[in-house]
Amino acid sequence: MWKINVKTIVAIGIGAALFFVLGRFVAIPSPVPNVTICIQYGLLAFMAALFGPIAGCLIGLIGHFLIDLSWGWGVWWSWVIASACFGFVVGLLGNRTRLAFGQFGKKGAINFNLAQAIAHAGAWIVIAPVLDILIYQEPANKVFIQGGVSALSNIITTAIVGTLLCFAWAKAVPDKGSLKKEN
Repeated sequence: MWKINVKTIVAIGIGAALFFVLGRFVAIPSPVPNVTICIQYGLLAFMAALFGPIAGCLIGLIGHFLIDLSWGWGVWWSWVIASACFGFVVGLLGNRTRLAFGQFGKKGAINFNLAQAIAHAGAWIVIAPVLDILIYQEPANKVFIQGGVSALSNIITTAIVGTLLCFAWAKAVPDKGSLKKEN
């Protein structure tokens, strides 16, 4: 879970790039200003559960940073930090899913979705709004509404996209001992 090896570094690079592409080009507008319905958090949760908290943190940090940078209005650090925290928490709690062993079933899906719901609530209902107020002096009522809508929409999209990715991954992992030596 805490190992940083070549596989993890490659996963961070690929994960951040995919997070950026999904967040930049597949963002669905919401009725709340400056809030989009995002599917990239499903990918982030899957990668964090598979590769651990450090990978999850860095994928969220780098990916969200690149999204904000590409829009041209500057980096909104409170939300970048919230994305990093989301990835970290899912990576910490995600080891209970047994995803890395290809053993993702009903219990794994429940654990995965509990982890992502807790992480989204903390990131978007607590961290992002509080940092918006502290860093940018944003009005509290505005940022807590934005955070609440973000948390709810992210929990739903992550439950769909992330769970599907986890089941697909577990299905693709060969069973241990399934390979036989040919004569």
